[in-house]
Amino acid sequence: MNYRLPPELDLLPDGRYRPRRPPIAPRVFTWAIIVAVLAGGLAVAALALWFALILIPVMVVAGLIAWAALRFQLWRAGASFRRDTWER
Repeated sequence: MNYRLPPELDLLPDGRYRPRRPPIAPRVFTWAIIVAVLAGGLAVAALALWFALILIPVMVVAGLIAWAALRFQLWRAGASFRRDTWER
């Protein structure tokens, strides 16, 4: 014996059926998934920004090391760091 209630069909005047709203649990679950995806995207963006900000001092130190290496190579070659060095 089947104890289910028959489906409720709501017929509109133009002959179409009015769609039923899903129960509250799937709607809450859908919004929970949307919020979780947005929070995950925000976390990934924050991590990327943090990583980029961490790289700034590393790049500054690398630039200073490169500048010092250039100065050392020019000193070893016997040239000074002037504009006419680049024009030769």
